[in-house]
Amino acid sequence: MQVAFYIYDPEKRLAGWEADLGKRRRVPGTVMGGCRRDEPPHDLVQYIVEAATRYEHGFWGLVARGATFRSTGRRRTKPGRAVIAQHRSELQASEHLTNTHAAAWHAGEHTPVTDALDAARRQWAAMSVGDRLVYQWPSTRGVIEHP
Repeated sequence: MQVAFYIYDPEKRLAGWEADLGKRRRVPGTVMGGCRRDEPPHDLVQYIVEAATRYEHGFWGLVARGATFRSTGRRRTKPGRAVIAQHRSELQASEHLTNTHAAAWHAGEHTPVTDALDAARRQWAAMSVGDRLVYQWPSTRGVIEHP
């Protein structure tokens, strides 16, 4: 799965993401508010934490497996709902995992996860409107693509 994060509207502080699952399957993702240039949006932080810890049953791992969340703009399917139901407790735990690593990062702790978050922060801050920060799940190394 390829995931691209982008700045949607810098004046309104909006950012978004979309995922390409291959075989012409695309997840339009969500638009997030409250985004800052010097801080990656929550969904990017969660992506980095799940990828860096190889957490397979969090939000991003489930999207890669075909989960269909209401928030992503895809039609909910029976198999997509089943993936979520099968891993509901791990999905909920992924938010705690993300919050724990994000708190350590903001506190200045140094771990492999915080190193990956630092890299994502630098790349996010370097982006312009129209650029996309692209990751191949579960890699923590993103590439900025310019239009």
